[in-house]
Amino acid sequence: MKQTSFSFASADDHDAVAALLGGCGLPYEDIGEHLSDLIAARQGKTLIGTVALQACDDVGLLRSLAVAQPYRSRGLATDLVTRIVSHARSRRIDRLFLLTTTAQDFFAKRGFESIDRSLVPAAIAGTQEFRSLCPGSAICMSQDI
Repeated sequence: MKQTSFSFASADDHDAVAALLGGCGLPYEDIGEHLSDLIAARQGKTLIGTVALQACDDVGLLRSLAVAQPYRSRGLATDLVTRIVSHARSRRIDRLFLLTTTAQDFFAKRGFESIDRSLVPAAIAGTQEFRSLCPGSAICMSQDI
């Protein structure tokens, strides 16, 4: 099995990232704006996973966590979350927020707690993901980091 490598995405990765996110049922319409804070996992040249940070002053939105189907259940999603949390700390982010429709248990096991959407800071509530890309039924979660 090839070694998995991790790096920040570039504009050249846009189409592959959008395809992976879309294939996983995640929003990708605005992902081009966040590629510099998107960690891409690859085996060789093949994109197999992503996670991104959308920084808003001292808070951030964890978004775009996706792992290609053949690479699931191998700890890759956990590795990606650990890396993006570390990146958020390096950006001096104090608290992360996220929206999920399918991964509440996954994130709860990693220290995120469900909160009411009305409790998110205005900067997070004003993101395109919160305003229109994620469904209103998505669970909002947060974690102090």
